[in-house]
Amino acid sequence: MTGEAYSRWMHEELIAHWIDLPSGELRLLQPLESAELPDIGEVAWAPIVPYWSVLWRSGLALARELDGAALGGKRVLELGCGLGVPSLVAARAGAEVLATDADAAALALLERNATANDLRLETAVVDWAAPDQLLARAPFDLVLACDVLYERAGAELLLSLLPRLAPDALIADPGRPPSGPFFEQARRRWTIETRTRGVIRNHRLDLRRPPASSQSRG
Repeated sequence: MTGEAYSRWMHEELIAHWIDLPSGELRLLQPLESAELPDIGEVAWAPIVPYWSVLWRSGLALARELDGAALGGKRVLELGCGLGVPSLVAARAGAEVLATDADAAALALLERNATANDLRLETAVVDWAAPDQLLARAPFDLVLACDVLYERAGAELLLSLLPRLAPDALIADPGRPPSGPFFEQARRRWTIETRTRGVIRNHRLDLRRPPASSQSRG
């Protein structure tokens, strides 16, 4: 994104949403161009606007999964946060949140949305292929990720990265093709519980605990 386009999105072309949650509404500013492209189509849909600027169903599903969770004092990390709705919900629940993304524009808007909701969180630009600065801050208590399994290379990096970051992870996914091989491998390594919200599956990964089949063989 050019500096001119970034400035226009930050200051002129934002639209406000109100996201209804049992614990109360969240006010979310979103680029107008992206707000006109809701995530309601097939899973293969790919917008021409930056991915981070779309209000993805996965982010909303995981936010609703987190709403009301006992997160007070917990250190929570979100990977590939985009608009960061789960990060906002976790911060409202009392967590110490670090929201990360590869795009600085996403983080700038998330910081603005946190301020609009009277919330505090921290942000950082992170490349999964060079995670040293992130690993230096581990361990976290919980890792969050929403709709990040859209490239096979990213899925492989995530498999390696997760157990070095936290004992637990929550991953929301609509069933993109790379998610199949990812969860096939993940289920061989860890215990996973899955809850479905509409077309989205929220997967809770216990990164300390091997699957039951592995325990029985041991």
